[in-house]
Amino acid sequence: MPLSTLALLALSVNLPLGYLRTRCQPLSWRWFVCVHLSIPLIAACRILSGIRFTAIPLLVLAAVAGQLLGGRIRR
Repeated sequence: MPLSTLALLALSVNLPLGYLRTRCQPLSWRWFVCVHLSIPLIAACRILSGIRFTAIPLLVLAAVAGQLLGGRIRR
């Protein structure tokens, strides 16, 4: 899987999670789950694709963008 596809996956997985996150009380366990649920999936895809550690900042940026866009859709 190319890096661009993985970044798009990180963004798209975090869109609904960001949407749900806005309904949770900040720093509650539900908020924590919404923020961190996608990490194992993205990490597994990165490892299975053979993408190096240097791509992690880009993937984090895509995940954060998905969270923010999902929250903005909710508002």
